[in-house]
Amino acid sequence: MPYRNLLKLGAALGALSIAGPVAGASADAAAPAAAPAAGGMTYVDPTEPTVFADGSTLTAPLGQMLGGAVSVSGSVAGSKPGDAIAVQQVDATRAWATVATAVVDGDGRYSATWTPAHSGKTTVRAVLAAGNATTATRVAAASATGVVEGRALTLYQRARVTWYGPGFYGRKTACGKRMSRKLLGVANKTLPCGTLVELYNNGSVVTVPVVDRGPFRKGTSYDLTAATAQALGVRATATIGAVRAASPAAAAAR
Repeated sequence: MPYRNLLKLGAALGALSIAGPVAGASADAAAPAAAPAAGGMTYVDPTEPTVFADGSTLTAPLGQMLGGAVSVSGSVAGSKPGDAIAVQQVDATRAWATVATAVVDGDGRYSATWTPAHSGKTTVRAVLAAGNATTATRVAAASATGVVEGRALTLYQRARVTWYGPGFYGRKTACGKRMSRKLLGVANKTLPCGTLVELYNNGSVVTVPVVDRGPFRKGTSYDLTAATAQALGVRATATIGAVRAASPAAAAAR
């Protein structure tokens, strides 16, 4: 998926404009026929596997909507057909927790599926399951180096969003920003101003700050500024993925 940190691309988006409703009108009123269906999500993830130092490979999505199944496949160095594989995810305590198991097939590969229970950023890996001869050696080596080898995975909460802008350009937002066609950000009722939120839709990810208060429509989590909506391809009220970014430094490092 084309991950982009659009906080660094504000100037480039200045030339973008988004066809919208007249001042004061709801964005729903201007929804074109091609607008995303409510709840619709399309994931476009790279097909290339992550290749680790020991030759193991792992293919998994980089982003997944919470409630959907995550599929993982690949190969584990030192395994042979019939060996048990443990697919593990970093849990809240930063420890590895087994979330699925698989068996190596005749081609030396495995595949497994599980449904995550919590949103957020995590890491997944696959290792020989307990009881296989080389498991202890491989895990001990990873612990000794302090290197967490795995593939990053972001699990997004479903978030109902709208967008706004026309009729507010030139005004100050509740967070003190000047609303414009190129302002990247979201409005939220409770998150502190400046809080970074990662949004996902149709294979695109943007990380933007909270710049205003709202939305005030029941069941809606965020109002996207026009530039944010343009970047994500949101043309009307829609359901997209959202997760709170850990910190400005973490977001800038992506």
